[in-house]
Amino acid sequence: MKKKVVSLLLVTTMVASLAAGCGDSSSSGDGTEKTGKKVETVDDGHTLTAWAWDANFNIPALKAAAEDYKKNVDPDFVLNIEEQSQASDIETAITTAGSAGDYSTLPDIVLFQDHYFRQYHTNYPDAWVSANDADVKWDDFSKEKLSFSTIDGEHFGFPVDNGTVIFAYRTDLLEQAGYTIDDMTGISWKDFIEVGKKVYDKTGKYLLAMDGDGNDLFYMMLQAEGESQFKDGKPNFVDNAKLKEIMQVLKDMIDNNVLYLANDWSDYTDQAIQGDMVAGVMNGNWIIPTIEKVTDNSGKWEITSLPTLEGGEGYASNGGASLYITSNCKQTDLAKKFLAYTFGGGSYADKGVSDTYDNALKNGGVITTYTPAGKSDVYNEGVEYFNNQPIYAKIVEMGANVKPVEQSDFHYDARKKLATALINITQNGADIDSEIKTAEDDLKFTMGL
Repeated sequence: MKKKVVSLLLVTTMVASLAAGCGDSSSSGDGTEKTGKKVETVDDGHTLTAWAWDANFNIPALKAAAEDYKKNVDPDFVLNIEEQSQASDIETAITTAGSAGDYSTLPDIVLFQDHYFRQYHTNYPDAWVSANDADVKWDDFSKEKLSFSTIDGEHFGFPVDNGTVIFAYRTDLLEQAGYTIDDMTGISWKDFIEVGKKVYDKTGKYLLAMDGDGNDLFYMMLQAEGESQFKDGKPNFVDNAKLKEIMQVLKDMIDNNVLYLANDWSDYTDQAIQGDMVAGVMNGNWIIPTIEKVTDNSGKWEITSLPTLEGGEGYASNGGASLYITSNCKQTDLAKKFLAYTFGGGSYADKGVSDTYDNALKNGGVITTYTPAGKSDVYNEGVEYFNNQPIYAKIVEMGANVKPVEQSDFHYDARKKLATALINITQNGADIDSEIKTAEDDLKFTMGL
């Protein structure tokens, strides 16, 4: 398909708040005023109420869906969107309702963070309505994305955004060290370190950075290997040979000025990335707007897949959310039909293009995991900031290759324990094996094992 160039202004509008897709994001709405009170869901055949956070990301996606359904299915359709200040407002509302055994405080539909859903389904199974019989093209979605919201073979969530990990590189800085984006595609982590040494020597820039406190590298690098931090519901640290290799790789990176381990999230985004300290960024694609804030670097970046331990292209996902129907919904058939048509691929199947997916991308920067949508003209437009690469189509393509791995209610606890282990190893000279064991023991204690 012929690539078209999108102006920098349009691209900035499209992805102005992609970072919000990773989860607990603030917005201008006051969710505390909308939770904990009885919600009068109606039964008129045309009206639904949904809760979501972020006026610049998720809300435009829901508006695009409502307009699509109203235009092409039901001219009387109304979606009342009640904006919450952050994802945790919805989580609190579910907890409050479940603890009271009264789900009348919930709307028809809620947006919910992928990594947290299993925990809330376990604790409050009566809060959710199965989506198994919805007319969704499940096979056309990323299997990894569906793994969060599928429990014992039963679907509950309708995927909204795409957490596929990108590795973005400053191609001008790579060139100074004698490399191209092709050299970084399918590279091993060992060779990556050698490239990183040369990049730092030639440019003074790190080839990678990460928040040292909320370190997502372990999860992403393990997933690219098809491995999880958990096995059969228990921590998988001590007997995980891949994890030990990754810990050594990260130590070597830090020791050789290849990886900058930031003190916190602000240091990572504001200083390392926007402060122009790095020649590479690896994270969920929601990191794109953070990269783009350095306008002087437009046209100098390109994206590709992740390195792997043995070499070959790696794929991972980090962050994201899906839509769920609550047990307070009086019109579950309408909710399923609406969500299936808009976010479930029905619109695309009918027309060969989706107003929901295209407009959610243009208006909110929301990238879908529905693979056929990546063929549209909107998804295949070249992005000026990324040297006219059609990055959205590429992200959808990469997302289809992400391997599902075992998930856990204790995902973020595992991240914290491993982050602490790496800091002890690199800053205090601690032994890798002993730190991995301590991290596993601490996580078992947290999990009550």
